[in-house]
Amino acid sequence: MPNSLAGGQFPNPTLDAIDLVDRNLRNSGTSSSIPGLEEGGTDPWAFPQLKNADELKEVSMASRLHQVVIGFLKACGLLGSLYFFICSLDILSSAFQLLGSRMAGDIFKDNVVLSNPVAGLVIGVLVTVLVQSSSTSSSIVVSMVASKLLTVQVSVPIIMGVNVGTSITSTLVSMAQSGDREEFQRAFSGSAVHGIFNWLTVLVLLPLESATAALERLSELALGAASLQPGGQAPNFLKVLTQPFTHLIIQLDTNMITSSATSNTTNGSLIKQWCDVQGKTPPQGFHPCRENNSTTTLAPENRVPCHHLFVGTGLTDLAVGFILLAGSLLVLCSCLVLIVKLLNSVLQGRIAQAVKTVINADFPFPFGWLSGYLAILVGAGLTFLLQSSSVFTAAIVPLMGVGIINLERAYPLFLGSNIGTTTTALLAALASPSDMLLFAVQVALIHFFFNLAGILLWYLVPILRLPIPLAKRFGDLTARYRWVAIVYLLFTFLLLPLAAFGLSLAGGSVLAAVGGPLVGLVLLIILINVLQRHRPSWLPPCLRSWDWLPLWLHSLEPWDRLVTGCCPCRACSKSSMTSKVANCYENPEVIASQQL
Repeated sequence: MPNSLAGGQFPNPTLDAIDLVDRNLRNSGTSSSIPGLEEGGTDPWAFPQLKNADELKEVSMASRLHQVVIGFLKACGLLGSLYFFICSLDILSSAFQLLGSRMAGDIFKDNVVLSNPVAGLVIGVLVTVLVQSSSTSSSIVVSMVASKLLTVQVSVPIIMGVNVGTSITSTLVSMAQSGDREEFQRAFSGSAVHGIFNWLTVLVLLPLESATAALERLSELALGAASLQPGGQAPNFLKVLTQPFTHLIIQLDTNMITSSATSNTTNGSLIKQWCDVQGKTPPQGFHPCRENNSTTTLAPENRVPCHHLFVGTGLTDLAVGFILLAGSLLVLCSCLVLIVKLLNSVLQGRIAQAVKTVINADFPFPFGWLSGYLAILVGAGLTFLLQSSSVFTAAIVPLMGVGIINLERAYPLFLGSNIGTTTTALLAALASPSDMLLFAVQVALIHFFFNLAGILLWYLVPILRLPIPLAKRFGDLTARYRWVAIVYLLFTFLLLPLAAFGLSLAGGSVLAAVGGPLVGLVLLIILINVLQRHRPSWLPPCLRSWDWLPLWLHSLEPWDRLVTGCCPCRACSKSSMTSKVANCYENPEVIASQQL
């Protein structure tokens, strides 16, 4: 290399130089060997290029002190943003409970509909989306089973739907990174791999459970072999940190949602008004953690009011829910943007490469296969400590967006999170009253065995880890057409469950008559696409491509022109594929490896 390029001082490459490097890279075969490499010329799953990684500068003491102060302020900003990000998730959950709790309780009341496994599945999805809490949904199921309103057999598909619905939080978080194509591609793929895993597990286990009741029988065996003793509550370290702030905003009585489902409710508000009683011995029939908005035997002077923003408000639960929804989404998106910006500014050069290497490192040969199982244990342990799978997965997604965690390492972390949230539910079930203990533990065991079976299906054998390539391809599609992410969110978690629920109201025969052919058609299209890609000679000539169909039936380009014409904003439009073409040429290692 010429002397002018020594010491890491590289001029901005000219277009001719960039073209020459690009041709050399293609001729050497590097671009074709990188999975996910698109026409933009960069690998979206590669970590952002090292910037000034080889520059060694002599800095003065004042400059070092300045760097230390800046680094400390960035660390404080990162921790503060993360704290308010978690608090906003809690407030968001409260907002959804205010908006949808009554509807969730009413949905669970129709036992005729719940007897259909498909209807039970979609009801579990809908209720979890409405209340934004798998713990609340599971509590409703436990209460209804204990009250003899549901059988354990009917509750199994609902638990499966609860497991699917909880993945919506990470999908919502990934939408905040749609401003950058590559970050959005990585983040959305990370959130999609969680949902794809849950849906694939449901597609296998729901028919199996309907035919054999395998999960129900397995939970009964485990329940019979165990000697149950009521235990204490699971440790909740995260609530200790977040409740002092979130309780100043809003406090709800989640028992009202369960009472609504069991037809033992009043028309009182979910917003908690009275939080404690004066004196050391509470009067009979009063629980300090429950809502006591209705008429009680307590005199008003014996009750201590709660201290949050909406105490004594004249607004309805629906109005308060919309206010909290707007505010929490604003805070969540703002904190997420700050987190991503701070991570990008802190994790640069050698630091970035070191962090990524440590997190994504594997054990040395021949024990490399153990790394993924260790990640499962880490995900389960962290979820157990945080007491929230939504918080854990929502924290992983932005780290994937900035490139710190790759998809292959995030996948076992998500699986461990599924296991971790079932262990916390199991401990919470052990703290149930004696009349609910057996039912609560059995429902928690069903949830645990469902996720364990999913790991055995889609992780134990490496070739069957289908959620990873499917999520990558889906991430590529959503990065090219960003509006597809919104369609996926609405269709998967709202429109499809609502359609299935509406058909189930008409009866199981109607659901089978309409849903059966549609499912068969979708499976046939998937099979033809696989054969077109790998074995086109097995197909008749007319099915070896979809060119004979109208363009809008086999391409998203006409739909993209329609959507971008109606919504010309940046979030909906097709992202530019050349925005980061020259980024890799800023890397000294790339330039040094080519003959310019």
